[in-house]
Amino acid sequence: MNLIAWSLLAAAVMPVACAGMAKWGAMMRPRREGGFDNHHPREWLARQQGWRARANAAQANCFEALPFFIGAVLYALLMQAPAARIEALAGLWLLLRAAYVALYLADRPSARSVVWTLALAANVAILFSA
Repeated sequence: MNLIAWSLLAAAVMPVACAGMAKWGAMMRPRREGGFDNHHPREWLARQQGWRARANAAQANCFEALPFFIGAVLYALLMQAPAARIEALAGLWLLLRAAYVALYLADRPSARSVVWTLALAANVAILFSA
């Protein structure tokens, strides 16, 4: 599998990883003691605060960013953009998105917004890389 395929896979797994972070440690506690409620997972997540709530919000944002990233990569491939350029930009996008998640968890909203904007710019660059 080449780097482009790996970057698509990593982008698709990123929201799942954020969901796992939001639930981290809560699955070991009983539901009646505030542990994760797999019967009503969305309601449980909606009641979370602090870093768990931010991890859940990061999950949602990762899902929101995913279609544009996949579309931009596929379009760049369709337009026969150089694979090395797509790989480099996709790698940059992934690094920026990982930093975005880390900043979200750390409750650094201003820095997070800057990184979000840079990731959007990298995605636009992928789209027009041909």
